Amino acid sequence: MADNQLMARKTLEMFDEDIKDSGLKRVLGRWGLTSLGVGAIIGAGIFVLTGLAAKEHAGPALALSFIFAGIGCAFAALCYAEFASMLPVEGSAYAYSYATMGELFAWIIGWDLILEYAMASASVAVGWSGYLGKLLALFHIHMPLWLMHDYPTVKHLLADATANGTLADLSAHYSSLAIPVLGGFPIAFNMPAFLIVLAVTVILVIGIKEAASSNMFLVILKTSVILFVIAVGAFYIDQANWIPFIPERVIDAKGIGHYGWFGILSGSAYVFFAFIGFDSISTHAGEAVNPQRDVPFGIIVSLLFCTILYVAVSLILTGMVPYSSIDITAPISGAFAQRGLGVAVFIISIAAVAGLTSVLIVLLLSQSRVFYAMAKDGLLPHKIFGVIHPKFRTPYKASILTGILVAFVSAFTPIEDIAKMVNIGTLLAFVMVCVAVWVMRVRDPHRPRPFRAPWLPFVASMGILFNVAMMLGLEWINWVRLVAWLGIGFVIYFVYSKKHSKLGELLKGEFQK
Repeated sequence: MADNQLMARKTLEMFDEDIKDSGLKRVLGRWGLTSLGVGAIIGAGIFVLTGLAAKEHAGPALALSFIFAGIGCAFAALCYAEFASMLPVEGSAYAYSYATMGELFAWIIGWDLILEYAMASASVAVGWSGYLGKLLALFHIHMPLWLMHDYPTVKHLLADATANGTLADLSAHYSSLAIPVLGGFPIAFNMPAFLIVLAVTVILVIGIKEAASSNMFLVILKTSVILFVIAVGAFYIDQANWIPFIPERVIDAKGIGHYGWFGILSGSAYVFFAFIGFDSISTHAGEAVNPQRDVPFGIIVSLLFCTILYVAVSLILTGMVPYSSIDITAPISGAFAQRGLGVAVFIISIAAVAGLTSVLIVLLLSQSRVFYAMAKDGLLPHKIFGVIHPKFRTPYKASILTGILVAFVSAFTPIEDIAKMVNIGTLLAFVMVCVAVWVMRVRDPHRPRPFRAPWLPFVASMGILFNVAMMLGLEWINWVRLVAWLGIGFVIYFVYSKKHSKLGELLKGEFQK
């Protein structure tokens, strides 16, 4: 019986019962869902990652990296859309894997999604803090160094400035470079990142409708500014900056290759972070008014719209300034600053703060819904992760716990360490969804599918191929982190989840009969 439980699948009838018994409010329409997707996708990718990807990976061919990553996501998105129309429940890839691959695979994907959303949220919070500092600086407001960064980052900034003789320049950006000491230990704390996570958590506890309304406003604001960037930046393009479009391949001191076609591939694996978000729409199927129709619409439209914007902005960025001169901390505003467009820098900084806020809303919202779905199945403690607030009808305990954990991670962890843990886990989830939808077509071909992915064998196989290729483009340390995280997950599953699984209890009852 034990082995049967590992491979046991939730039947589609069980999911139908989950839909009927869901305690969540169904308040999201197709445009509300679409705005959640756009809100999650447009953020750190377009305001932060474009600079580093162009400068260190793809050069002017950054647009090709976005196209490659977008194609890989598009194949996965079609598979997500079919599953979401069949299983309009919270849980996303976790629920889909439970229906096709069995409980153990579902746990792996659910545990993987927890890592993805938590680390992505923390990374965005740190990026938000950085842009807030730049925005405040425009008003000549500066905060002390130790309240804007975690200690490893503070230590690195001071050491780098000391070695390069640029302490005066660093001092100009902060009110003080002094680091307080408490009990013999230096203190550094990213206060803005910590506070924005807590503020978003409060919004999420109050309700999904309020969160969606806040997100819609922020999406409209940042999309308008991005269109402004494209329209104005087009007049400042120097086509010489695109030559050569694909720079020759070079190997750095660490033995890591850049540029050339491999640089485009590694760049796509890096900017893949920019596309994380469309899958979050499927985690809110349990709160959609018409999930069978509107969730697939939201997934496909948000991904297509954002891919077009990403390609356009990457061409503007690499056309305005040479890729070797891009400011990796604030690439878009930096490009406009180099052109002397001060007003544009102000507008872009506001949009970046707004954009990253909406990303944080959607990511933290999705995180709590994955917890909720797993708790309903008994794989996580229901008293913590599965309790719905009697008034707000939200999984408030899951939201609060998630918010507190992410707040502390973002306050005390360097952004580069956080971001490296995100991409490979998401790519793995995409591969599993492509496999799962193919398996379900073979296993249950007559199941009603309000949305059917076209040319499925081709779409699913290409989704697997593209996303595995991007996984291989990541550094080996990312694989080590993934294996370590999954190892922790296996321990939790066999110590707690397997014993409390509702499906396991059902199988046990049937076995005893």
